Amino acid sequence: MNLTERFHNYRRQKVKNIGRSILHVMSRFIASQSLIGDQPVFDPAVFPWIEDVENNWEKIRHELDELLKNRESLPAFHQISPDQYRISTGDNWKTFVFYVLGDRINSNCMRCPETARLLERVPQLRDAWFSILAPRYHIPPHQGPTNGIIRIHLGLLVPQDSANCRIRVGNEVFGWKEGKCVVFDDYYEHEVWNDTDEQRAVLFFDVDRPLRPLGRIVNKLLLATMKRTAYVQDAHKNLSQWEQIHPIPEHDRDVA
Repeated sequence: MNLTERFHNYRRQKVKNIGRSILHVMSRFIASQSLIGDQPVFDPAVFPWIEDVENNWEKIRHELDELLKNRESLPAFHQISPDQYRISTGDNWKTFVFYVLGDRINSNCMRCPETARLLERVPQLRDAWFSILAPRYHIPPHQGPTNGIIRIHLGLLVPQDSANCRIRVGNEVFGWKEGKCVVFDDYYEHEVWNDTDEQRAVLFFDVDRPLRPLGRIVNKLLLATMKRTAYVQDAHKNLSQWEQIHPIPEHDRDVA
């Protein structure tokens, strides 16, 4: 690593540390503005539109199955977001991204049109992607950048030994069911275990936390600022590079 690269990495780490400090202060304000409480896990009923997603889960699963026929070509999480190198290693955590902080990844949406149509109906959608976890992989404890969003996982592929495929959010531990959503605040420390011989896959998506008016204004500004950081811009750049290597098949273009 040359001097320029070392300086770039040093500067990036300093910016990240400052950003974390600001977000930590902001998290207390966001929590005070929340209309759904500040616990780690929520009843899916807090978002009535979740029922529509669950009712159409098999359409999403079908498109995931098609992608998994070429699993090796899908990018690992850290290949899209380099900051995730600590929790994503090798080919253990594969992704297929539809939205990044509200920006639609058109080529991937064209590959999965039914999933894209359902996501378009989700209010205040920020992020969305397939999250595919290899057998016997553990995602170590980590924390999301902000509590201004709420995370939803729709179970798509759940190992038969479901008791050994689980997630901890704060002090709560639970698993997934195919066709059902779990809802949580990823600003709480969380980790995932797939202690089975089968892969686990979910549709992972983030939406704005329901907030009081002042909280909504502050959260909107905060997320707009995050979109301009290297954390997000690098993801866009890496997604573009992946698209160039894996062009959209002609039949998918016709469907779109």
